[in-house]
Amino acid sequence: MKPNRAPTWRVSAAALVAIATLSGCATNNPRDPLEPFNRTMFKFNDTIDQAALKPAAKAYKTVLPSFVQTGVNNFFGNLSDVWTGANNLMQGKGEQGMSDWTRVALNSTFGIGGLFDIASEAGLKKHNEDFGQTLGYWGVPSGPYLMLPLLGPSTVRDTSGLPVDMAANGWSYVDPASTRNIGTAIRVIDARANILDASNLMEEAALDRYEFIRDGFLQRRQGQVFDGESSRKALKEANDGPADAKSIRAAYADDDSASPGASPGASPGASPGAAATATAPAATPSAPVAPPATPAAAPAVSSETPSK
Repeated sequence: MKPNRAPTWRVSAAALVAIATLSGCATNNPRDPLEPFNRTMFKFNDTIDQAALKPAAKAYKTVLPSFVQTGVNNFFGNLSDVWTGANNLMQGKGEQGMSDWTRVALNSTFGIGGLFDIASEAGLKKHNEDFGQTLGYWGVPSGPYLMLPLLGPSTVRDTSGLPVDMAANGWSYVDPASTRNIGTAIRVIDARANILDASNLMEEAALDRYEFIRDGFLQRRQGQVFDGESSRKALKEANDGPADAKSIRAAYADDDSASPGASPGASPGASPGAAATATAPAATPSAPVAPPATPAAAPAVSSETPSK
């Protein structure tokens, strides 16, 4: 018997109609064409936060000892490292992906199920990757800014990756459902408690909290997708290593052929202007000295072109 997918299609169609309708209420901000809708969702989320989530986070931070809070944070962080490692591998960052899974192995065993972060003490850096970042790494544009009910700031690209992130969340498969729900609530409250001080400062300092959160989220998200770089080009150059003349000379700094008496053509690290200053070895004492090479004749190596 085939499952009834009619409700799913109705929900998807309704969502598309809502987005199409809201797109007509465009603002002058190209990153936030759905600002009227987003501001409404922001007010809704803020009301829920002020009424329930923030008080719960304050009580959580006040009542529980710090080592318990650290243990909770480590436990769920260890679970997230599994999916982080998979995303790093999908982005072609094999070393980081294997490091993430090594973290899981160490923390799950010697760290007693992830309650202790042994891996960080061992020098294995913690990363945070999700499928939205992977889509961005693959070149999928972020699309408009989107404020999701209860889930908070996002983009159209990141929202499309949420179902994959949810399916890859190991905690979502824990049985019974009561344990799963309690754990999810603790995870949300713990995450809110971690940013309690920052949110208080933001509430006091920001004139327009909506714009402050939006602009901060988009900037931070871009940094996460490009690993701290500002663009795909900068990230590619950082990964591939641009082969400019300076870096080549540094790589061959200890090469014997780079000695003062060596031929300019024999050193791989010679700069384009080296032929104009170094003395070329003549075949005979009376051989004429070749004139300096013009800039056009020198094989220029551009820092804009990644080496392969």
